[in-house]
Amino acid sequence: MEFSRAVQNLIADLRELPGDRSRAKNRQPSELATVVGELLVKYRISHDSLEHSIREKWPELVGVANASYSHPIAVERNLLVVLVSHAVVRNELFQHRETIMEKLKLLPGCAHIKGLALRTG
Repeated sequence: MEFSRAVQNLIADLRELPGDRSRAKNRQPSELATVVGELLVKYRISHDSLEHSIREKWPELVGVANASYSHPIAVERNLLVVLVSHAVVRNELFQHRETIMEKLKLLPGCAHIKGLALRTG
């Protein structure tokens, strides 16, 4: 039977033996394949990210002219953050945001996005 570190240290104190005072956790070794698989799922390495699929479809969503001056960066708090290089394009995207959102929600995994956050830069 295995005891917790605290119990093992109590027993060591009662027996007047040195206890394990390190802060390291006693973990059982894991298989490398299991750890790598968990990391691939956690950081979505083997899957296309939501942002990547939006970037691929961006010219279809906003038009080729606007797509060359704007770039979707990330999805934060259910908002798609878009970096826009010109104020004119920013205004154009702002005017057509409802149409863009309708097209965006048709993409897989994008139904939870509620709006656009346009940033000039």
